[in-house]
Amino acid sequence: MNDIARKEYIFASDFDQTLTFNDSGYALAELVGIPTAEFERKATGMARLNLVQQGAELAYLLLHDPEFKARVRKEHLYEVGKRVRLKDNIALLYQILDGGIPGYHFDFYVLSAAPVEVIQSALEGIVPAEHIFGTEFLYNEGGEVDTITHATAGYGKVYVLDQLQNRAQIGPDHIVYTGDGSSDIHVMLHTNVRDGYTIAVSEAKHVAQVAKRTVLSTSALAVLAPILEDIAGWERLRIRAFFESYGIMIQEWDRVRTDWLTLRPAAAETSEALSAKQPAP
Repeated sequence: MNDIARKEYIFASDFDQTLTFNDSGYALAELVGIPTAEFERKATGMARLNLVQQGAELAYLLLHDPEFKARVRKEHLYEVGKRVRLKDNIALLYQILDGGIPGYHFDFYVLSAAPVEVIQSALEGIVPAEHIFGTEFLYNEGGEVDTITHATAGYGKVYVLDQLQNRAQIGPDHIVYTGDGSSDIHVMLHTNVRDGYTIAVSEAKHVAQVAKRTVLSTSALAVLAPILEDIAGWERLRIRAFFESYGIMIQEWDRVRTDWLTLRPAAAETSEALSAKQPAP
């Protein structure tokens, strides 16, 4: 009876800077001896030109940039996964979402433009490999990237999420997505418009404006707070007690609404005209 009454959800998360503290592209550049400033310059340039879907800059460099192609091999991607610094309590988050919330079950998936080898290596023993969707490559005999077979970036995340929803046979309002940056905007808008639930884990203004809630913490477990409050309908005291039952204390819980304003004179109002409006001394 409990299984029949249980509400089924999908919890989908980005990887870089959502479950980690740093970007896997920087870690890879450092590993193979490419200055991180050079990686940033190239990635930023592609983003400005809209040359690739946002988030897929590293995949493009691995496939087309001579310096990355010459230095990066498949084994380097697995090594980077072991070097990436993960946020705290990801394993506990997976455990709680899987069966720790009475009446609810959340299937945990990772959707990211990062190479799938990086994510699988980083989350080995935490998230099953079949629940991880990243950029997939084919390699030549020397381990060099040859072609891209799939990229989970931009609208690619929307496509994967729709496939997961159809497979799970749940409504779109039973989807939770969490991410940190502009590469998550498409999937967040898609989730919101269909009555799903979105959580931003950074103050990047574009994603924070789209997400229904923003949670800032060094622990991956923090996203449980809005899920328990807004989806399960729990009061804050119950949420605090729930965290403490797992040996985690919520030391501070500040809820602040941020307004982003940029102010400047109207086009017709020059500084001289504004000065003329001031009362005479």
